[in-house]
Amino acid sequence: MHRALTALVTIVLALVVLPSCGEPPGGIVVWHAYRGGEQKALEAIAARWSAEHGTKVTMLAVPYDAYGAKLEAAIPRGNGPDLFVSPHERLGSYRQNGLVAPAGDALPEAEVTRYEQAALEAVTVDDQRWAVPLATKCVALYVNTSLLPEPPETLEALAAKRGSLGPGVLPLAYEAQSAYYHAALLHAYGGQLFDGKTFAMVGPAAEQAAGKLLDLVASGVVAEDASGDDVKRLFVTGKAAAVISGPWLASDVGSRVPYRVVPLPRVASAGPMKPYLTVDGAFLTPSGAKRAEVRAFARELASDASSLVRATTGAQVVATRSFWESQGVSSASPLLVAFHEAAREAVPMPSSVAMRATWVPAQQAILKILRKDASPRDALAEAKARYEDVMRPAEPPASPTPFVILVGIAALALASFVVQRTRRPGFYAELRASKPAYKYVVHSAVTIFVLVVLPLVAGAATSFFAGSRDSLSFVGLANYVDILTARGKPLLSHGSFYFTLLVTVAWTIVNVTLHVGLGLVLGILLARPYLRLRAVYRVLLVLPWAVPSYVTALAWKGMFHRQFGAINAVLGLFGAPPVSWFAKFSTAFTANVATNVWLGFPFMMVVVMGALTSIPKDVLEAAEVDGATRWQSFRLVTLPLLRPTLLPAVVLGSVWTFNMFNVVFLVSGGEPDGTTDILVSEAYRWAFARNAQIGYAAAYSVIIFGLLAVMSRVLGRIGGGKQGESA
Repeated sequence: MHRALTALVTIVLALVVLPSCGEPPGGIVVWHAYRGGEQKALEAIAARWSAEHGTKVTMLAVPYDAYGAKLEAAIPRGNGPDLFVSPHERLGSYRQNGLVAPAGDALPEAEVTRYEQAALEAVTVDDQRWAVPLATKCVALYVNTSLLPEPPETLEALAAKRGSLGPGVLPLAYEAQSAYYHAALLHAYGGQLFDGKTFAMVGPAAEQAAGKLLDLVASGVVAEDASGDDVKRLFVTGKAAAVISGPWLASDVGSRVPYRVVPLPRVASAGPMKPYLTVDGAFLTPSGAKRAEVRAFARELASDASSLVRATTGAQVVATRSFWESQGVSSASPLLVAFHEAAREAVPMPSSVAMRATWVPAQQAILKILRKDASPRDALAEAKARYEDVMRPAEPPASPTPFVILVGIAALALASFVVQRTRRPGFYAELRASKPAYKYVVHSAVTIFVLVVLPLVAGAATSFFAGSRDSLSFVGLANYVDILTARGKPLLSHGSFYFTLLVTVAWTIVNVTLHVGLGLVLGILLARPYLRLRAVYRVLLVLPWAVPSYVTALAWKGMFHRQFGAINAVLGLFGAPPVSWFAKFSTAFTANVATNVWLGFPFMMVVVMGALTSIPKDVLEAAEVDGATRWQSFRLVTLPLLRPTLLPAVVLGSVWTFNMFNVVFLVSGGEPDGTTDILVSEAYRWAFARNAQIGYAAAYSVIIFGLLAVMSRVLGRIGGGKQGESA
């Protein structure tokens, strides 16, 4: 009674108190993903507005990685912000999911001339403006003034500096394999990555841009296979005279290198390099757009007074032309002025949802061209074909009636089984006797049902649907048919289920074999009682297992870098040429296996060490008395006694390895050309990199679950048979 009364009082207090803890009527809630100076600038503007207008503005900083998902979860249910700040390229997704409303008088026609033209184009779709432009972001050219006192006007002039800058100094470094950075060169030749409807990186312009990039890398003008960290390191250490990067690089460089930022150079045979432009805008939610004070605050964020705060405190390249014409050049830092000039020549990134699907095929084409696996024309044509395969129309909706009937039959069978069990003599007596035991396990059963069973059921149900998350249509078994028929292509073609399955099986067998072999050898060695420093060795060998797998994967990826990796550096000491580890399947697969073996052998080693302690010493002594050699004792006595303990570890290790997403995704990234992807990484790409085909990815997951269930069952039967034989 006391507990029930306490619960009732708690509920009443929650209903009375919690509503008063919310935002007061008339308040404005703003979401953003800013940190540091940008966040302080927004908060200063909000505080000033609240003081002047008497309307409280609440700023909520949301983690960037979860930003889109939280908006999609909150706004449709009326729990989200009135206004949110976001990059414009997500506009297509926002419109599709009903998260935004037109800007209306937050961006009145009379004030249009106050904004940069490119920024307005970025937030305009279907002749409507959907956000108030706040800031622009693009890449520009950082020039080391000690190596290049005068910034080069053309890319060819920069390339001509090769060999005259000092030993080991490159004229230019940037992420040449990235489609985002390559877009600047593509635009110089008049090409496009996406034309608003489909993949457009084909044709003479795209081939010329790809050929130019290949020449720059092959001649040693541009750093080969450089990541963002490599670009930063090369510039800071003076090993690159110029780099292409965004405003984010300035904080890393600091005062360690004298530099100047200028717009990207021209290509003498084409035109100016034009990077993609991203515009941060203030977006109105459907509910926020109905309130005059919310629209007024959005307009205030782009006022000249607020622009000054965002430029000086937040170090933003503000998108208001009136600010730059009145006081921007004198009040902003030279860095912001330089990026403002670069932004005026940039190309607004398309905001269509279909744009997302262009990045992967474009990047794979660039990699194939740089590795000379295909000509520019063939690589780009293949990229377009892959894009069209991903973006092909979904299967026509199917009737759910047969599935409803099957589910009904299954439910009736289950109900019949339950009824028969309850009618069994003594059932209720057994149930009453088991009541105390149920009290101990009910919380675990509920937890497993909610956290394990329900997600599995939801995933399996999703596999019968196609389309985007908010516009799914029932297609029955169409996803499974597509997967198992390789989408109408040859069964072992690139990216087919069967090719990926073969790679996954080979990956699992090789890794588990090495895990067990190394674990067995090291476990037996460390179990020797007379081994010196045994405790130290144990700690050192368990460390790879203790470190998070993604940290280890990234470290090994760096060691396998062709130009700057430790492994090629060691090979160079012996006179061996550097190896492009991710250019061929064999070497990329080897790199993945080496990383995963480093992560996996400690588990098997610990299992073996624990199992050895359970083997009676008198059994081994008896074998020795009988004249058995050490090898015979190990093979005929130790190994059979280890098998019951080792087999469950092998099954568990096989499941882990079969689904070892971190290593494959972070080390090789599926390279070359997706051939080292395993089933789980392929499912991830369908869910998040190929037009968000959630149903197709769910079907992959169900198939993976089935394969693992069968594999575990088979291994269990094999192990049970062997145990029976040994008994």
